[in-house]
Parts: sequence; structure tokens; C-alpha cells
Amino acid sequence: MWPIIYDFGMIRILGFEFHLAIYSYGFMLVVAFYTCYALLFKEMKRLNYDEKIASDIVTSAALGGIVGSKIYYLIENFDRVLLDPYGMIFSGAGLVFLGGLMGGTIGVTIVLRKNKLPWLQFADIIAPLLIVGYSIGRIGCFLVGDDYGLPTKNIFGMSFKNGAPPTTYESLSYNYPWLDISNWNPGDLITVFPTQIIESIIGLGIFLFLWNKREKITIKGSLFFTYLVISGMERFFIEFIRLNPKYIWIVTDVVGFSGAQVISLFMISIGIYLLIYPPQNYSETKEET
Repeated sequence: MWPIIYDFGMIRILGFEFHLAIYSYGFMLVVAFYTCYALLFKEMKRLNYDEKIASDIVTSAALGGIVGSKIYYLIENFDRVLLDPYGMIFSGAGLVFLGGLMGGTIGVTIVLRKNKLPWLQFADIIAPLLIVGYSIGRIGCFLVGDDYGLPTKNIFGMSFKNGAPPTTYESLSYNYPWLDISNWNPGDLITVFPTQIIESIIGLGIFLFLWNKREKITIKGSLFFTYLVISGMERFFIEFIRLNPKYIWIVTDVVGFSGAQVISLFMISIGIYLLIYPPQNYSETKEET
């Protein structure tokens, strides 16, 4: 874990005193922002669009994504919000994929409508950027010690002594009372699945796949629909080893689906349907250049 990259300590400016530090979570968000901007700028230039719009799109996606992520995170962890509202709202945690996707989509849609740009074509352009930004953001979650998985004694298990929350016996039993930690003893530092790194690696692989397909699009929107399917599948399966509570039980107290899995199933279903039956008003064969 490396939650703080550099701590400047207490700073005094014009009579005001505040603590200044570079936090790894925020730093990785900045890295994700500029990576997406650089890639989008490259694509806008390749497709003969005004490159200046790239900054508006990425900024709107970032702001909408962060707000959407936080809202979804707070809703999903509402019981913890009631116990510590200030800490939960202003903590560095909260990069929730589905909330960020919805918030970012709204932000980008506003920019596209304002500039009268084709939504489906830009959805294809942005699809690889969504997953690479997600992949980079997950590294930030890992450095903070947030969004880890279920307890495990697997060789790949890791502990987050100062995580958000820590993976101590007392912390996990308090924050996740439904969790089975009977294989550990009070006072133990519990090892968990490092799902942040797992998702980061998978996300990078998805990005490379989509990025290599971006120049082979024949039907507008198909790359974005592919993104919905693959990303939805990634999140659906990773949820089985994550700590998110289950809301829909398939087999009572044994197999259940989390809220993220339910939404992921919708994403997969919508993506598959639109790949098979693309929107008739927008499906066009790309002209040879």
C-alpha cells in the first residue's frame, strides 16, 4: 500500500493552515485523465474532428464519472454511510465502475449534444478509453487499500493493514458482519483477494483488444456494444470474489448476485442485443477511405 505519495505536512498561506499531500488515489485519477485525453486527441485527429473538443469530452467524462462513482458507492454502502457519513463521503474510496460509467455517459452525452456530434460514432471512439481509465483507476484503489476481495489463504492473497477499511479481523467483522472469517482468529491480519490488480490487468487486456479493433468498425456503435458485453462479463465474474453484499439470492445463503452483477447482466444483454440488431437509424457501412 502507498496511500500517500508525498506528504508536505502543514502549509501556511496568508494566515490559513492546511495539510498538503499528494494522494495516490487522486494521482492515479490524474494519470487516467491525461492518458484518456492523449488517446482521444489522437483519435480526433485521425478522424478529422476538432481536437479541442477532446478536452471537453474527457473533462465531462471525468467529472461525471467521479460523481456517479461516488453516488453509487455511497448507495451500495449506505449502512456504512449511516455510521460514518463524513468519512464515507470525503474518503478517497469510491471508484465504482457502474456508477462511473453512468455518470460519465451523461457527461459525455451533454458535450456531444452541445456540439451536435454523432453519439454512436463517438461511443465507439470512447469505448477503449473507458476501460483503460478504469484499469488505471483500479491501481489507485490498490494503493489506497480499497475495493479488495474476499478473505483467502491463497498464495496470491494480500493484506491491507491500513486499508479503507483495514483487513484486520476486527475491522472486517465490524464492517462486513455477514463475512465468514471463521478460519482466522481475533487479532489476525487477514489476507484477501487483490481484486483491484486483477481487474487492472484484465482491463488493460480489454483495452488492447478494443483499441486494435477501432479501425475495423463497419457498423457504428458496434465497438461500444462490444465494450458493454466484455466489461459487463468482467465485472460480473469478479464480483464472486469481491466483498460487495448480495441482494438477489439464487440459492439461499450460498449463491447470490450483487447489485453490480445485476447491472452487469443488463449491460451484457443490451450489448448482445444491439450487436445482433444494431439501431437501424444509425447503422451504416463505413466508407472506404
